[in-house]
Amino acid sequence: MKCNNVKPILRIFDYHKAIEFYVNWLGFTVDWEHRFDDNTPIYMQISLGGIELHLSEHHGDCSPGAHIHIDCSGLKEFHKVLIDKKYKYNRPGLERTFYGSWAVTVNDPFFNKITFNQPLDESEIEA
Repeated sequence: MKCNNVKPILRIFDYHKAIEFYVNWLGFTVDWEHRFDDNTPIYMQISLGGIELHLSEHHGDCSPGAHIHIDCSGLKEFHKVLIDKKYKYNRPGLERTFYGSWAVTVNDPFFNKITFNQPLDESEIEA
């Protein structure tokens, strides 16, 4: 078996807060949205640089409090963009991990965490 990608479902409680966090601050794009009617929860897909996430207001889809790790490149530049936006509710650090990566962890308004990871360059690894 070969799998191509994973699309985690993250629980959200407020559409507008989700857009503020994921689209306006992190830079994701809304790919599509689905509601059965105007008075039902939203289910949507967002994407950024090859990452695809599903966000759901449906209480049966998943529970809040997930923590996902995403491998990426260009993390230091991404971190600078986030800090320069001066988002009121989140100012993540750029941390060097014990497992040989740089990491930026963000906490969404719904208790989910996303850790963006980039492996250290050979010049950054201690001999």
